[in-house]
Parts: sequence; structure tokens; C-alpha cells
Amino acid sequence: MLDESGIITFTAADKDYIRRFWRENDSAMLDMVWKLHPEVHRLNVFNLHPADNDLATLCGPKSEAISGYPKLKGGYIRAEFQPHLTQLADDLIAIDPNVVVALGNTPLWALCGVAKISSLRGTTRLSDHSVRGFKVLPTYHPAAVLRQWELRPVVIIDLMKAKHESEFPEVRRPSRQIWIEPTLGDIERFFTDHVSRDHLLCVDIETAGTLITCIGFSPNPSIALVVPFYDPGRKGKSYWPSASDEAKAWRIVKGILEDREIPKLFHNGLYDVAFLYRSMGIKACVTHDTMLLHHALQPESLKALGFVGSLYTDEGPWKQEHKQRGTIKRYA
Repeated sequence: MLDESGIITFTAADKDYIRRFWRENDSAMLDMVWKLHPEVHRLNVFNLHPADNDLATLCGPKSEAISGYPKLKGGYIRAEFQPHLTQLADDLIAIDPNVVVALGNTPLWALCGVAKISSLRGTTRLSDHSVRGFKVLPTYHPAAVLRQWELRPVVIIDLMKAKHESEFPEVRRPSRQIWIEPTLGDIERFFTDHVSRDHLLCVDIETAGTLITCIGFSPNPSIALVVPFYDPGRKGKSYWPSASDEAKAWRIVKGILEDREIPKLFHNGLYDVAFLYRSMGIKACVTHDTMLLHHALQPESLKALGFVGSLYTDEGPWKQEHKQRGTIKRYA
């Protein structure tokens, strides 16, 4: 996978050692492969082999836990294993890498204090446990790939991202301007100034029950508009001060969504289009759908927006962040 992602390049010697490994069942041949690639550093969180290869054997009650760390594998790692985390920190400081690839929940727990590999893989963040300030990119452990072969292309894509991230030490996020809580004039000005028939317009709706709570529009990666309709904190639960203003906002949005001359991109657009028609009678037209485009590339993988975003963008795990900070509309 390291070879396929471009992090290392197999030589004739590598391939010969691998052939000998399979032919002779000699693990020393794999050690020789690693020796040919000192550019890749391998570290363990715990420099020991747990009984039955089960991390639960390192766990105990919370009263015996390493301070400041959450549960791992359903239990708390006992404080007697703190020196292993100290050694990990010392090794990282000595190597000083631009990016650390956390293979599975254990290194993600050790470096970032969380164990949510399925939710956080493919996104970068700074370590804040064991040692602070190292850029971490989590992905699945190779053992998980052997159990679930469909994870393999995901890990390769994550490793390709790691190669790119290894060129600089800081976490970089896309820079953009997001218009939130707009007036009717803001909406009209946004569509007039930034939306044209020559460029793709990205659209996404957010729903709650049978309601459309807001709709997002983005004509390019640097700017976006959020048009809110539902606000539980306001009288009548509507973002707009009057029914007349809300109707005007819907007319503007309807005109954009139904304009067949403006190419539009959705993610899982069949859902959005059906919801728009059922709830508001809007016949939105879709030119492209990133869910279907991704399915054409990776038919066996997940297709949710958060997953696809982790593969193809430099965004953080926004699906997790909004649970901590509130809605995107409030805090963009």
C-alpha cells in the first residue's frame, strides 16, 4: 500500500525479498524490505505484545488509569504503562516528522485522546496527548484491511494524502468566505455577483423531519451562501421576520434551482431533488452528483458526504465538529 500510494517505490531488491518471504516463509525478508526504506519510520504505542494480542489485558478500572486519557477497547489503560507513551513522545520528538500516520484506534487514542477511527480517518489534526503539536492523519490498521478487504483502497487514498501532507508540518484548511444569516438583499447580491451560467453551482439542503432548515450554495471553493429557513430560537420557528419575506426568499431560491442554464452539482441529489419537490414544489435540476461520481470510482466503498469529503478534500471532520459546536449556520 505504501508503494501504491507513492510514499515508497519498490525496487528490484524489494520485490526479490518479498518473493523470498512468500517462498521461504521467512519474516526476516520483510525486515530487509524495511531496511531499504529508512524514509519511513515505524513506531509502536506500546513496546510490548499484550496477552492474546488483546489490549484489554492492559486495561483496568478508571481509578488505575493514565490521567487524561479516555477508554480504549472498552477499558482504561493502566498508569503502569505510561512510560510507553513517554517513549513514544521522545521518539517522535527525535524524528520530528511532518506527518504521523496513526494506524488504527490505538495511536489515535495515544496522540489525540480519541478512539473513533471510522469517523476521523482521512482528516488531519494536531496531536494534543502524549506529545503536542504533531500533525496526525489517521487511517485503518493493516490488520483491519486483512479482515475487510474493501478498506484497502480507502487506506491507499489516505496514504496518498499523507504523502502530500508530509511536505509541510502544519494543518492547512481551505480558506473561504461563507455568508450566513443573510438579508433578502444579500441573497440577490450573491446570486447576481457570484453565480453564472458558465460555472458549476454546488447545492446542498439540510432537513429536519419534513422541513428544509437551510440551503447552501457555492459557485467556487472560496465562497458560499447559506439561506436559512428554520430557526427554533425565533418566534414562529422561521428565520425570516415575516411570511412575506420568507416567500420572497423561496422565490429567489426556486428561480436559481429551476434555471436549467445554470449547471448544478449535488451529493445524493436524488434525495435533495425529491425533498425540494415534495415540500416546496421546486423542480430542481441536477447536472452532476458527487455521490454517483464517487460510486463510479469506488463502487464498494461508503458514499456519505463526510466520507467522500475525507477522501477528496482537506477539510476537517466537520460531521463530528458540528456535534460539539452547534450548527454550521451559527458558527461558520
